[in-house]
Amino acid sequence: MSTESTASVSTHILDTSVGRPAASVAVSLSARGGARERWVVLGRSATDTDGRCRDLPALPEGTTHVRLDFETEAYFHTQNHSHSQNQSQSQSQSQKQAEAQQDAPAPRDSGAFFPEVAITFAVTPGEHYHVPLLLNPFGYSVYRGS
Repeated sequence: MSTESTASVSTHILDTSVGRPAASVAVSLSARGGARERWVVLGRSATDTDGRCRDLPALPEGTTHVRLDFETEAYFHTQNHSHSQNQSQSQSQSQKQAEAQQDAPAPRDSGAFFPEVAITFAVTPGEHYHVPLLLNPFGYSVYRGS
């Protein structure tokens, strides 16, 4: 919760490749008090089944910049493992997908082109910053939500 002298941050992740929240993604919150200051890790969390981090720590007074680090590689590795099991159960569906994705990039071990996502933004005391991450294996988008 923000106060007049501090800002606050919240986030959630939606995996747009499946249209569902991304659960169990590790998230780190860092802050600094100016562009020339060093980053200080304030806390670590993980997204819940709704894709939200509900326990990010408060920002210290004097914070001017915030960074959210999302560890996406392990999440996509888990997703690909689940996807592989489902594909082996339905061979004809897998064959159709392979034909449809003929020009798709070659799969990687984890399936993640971006093994981590770092979002850095400026904050103003007294404001709340909700920063959703829209994620898929080959891209992402962020915005200031409400």
